[in-house]
Amino acid sequence: MSTRFAGYASVFDVPDSGGDVVRPGAFARPPTHPVPLLWQHDAAHPIGTVDHLVEDKRGLRVIAGLADTRTGRDAAVLLRSKALTGLSFGYRVRASVPGRSAHGGTRHLTDLELIEVSLVTFPMQRLARVVAVSPEETSV
Repeated sequence: MSTRFAGYASVFDVPDSGGDVVRPGAFARPPTHPVPLLWQHDAAHPIGTVDHLVEDKRGLRVIAGLADTRTGRDAAVLLRSKALTGLSFGYRVRASVPGRSAHGGTRHLTDLELIEVSLVTFPMQRLARVVAVSPEETSV
């Protein structure tokens, strides 16, 4: 059994460090392809599978499983020890609306094409985090 985790790759209505705000409904169109789980947004390092994606009241909820590879096992150890908790996602903007913030201009992202989900050390959206990890496997 591989390590599985759940969390939020995006949280609605909270500006990220780049000034973008993802709005509810931005992920309403389901992906037309399997969404890979990557290590630190590196397409050369897939580390598992995204098994479930759903937009709920809080944001884009993700359930994923880590592959039984060296990087996947390392990621599992880091997740269980809480040394790594960040989630992020790669996307293409289909639609956005300009907005204003205390820090200047911002974009309200209203329709996104989800490309990938990543485990990351430093998420751009500070609340995009892993919230649960499956228990460590034990052998008898």
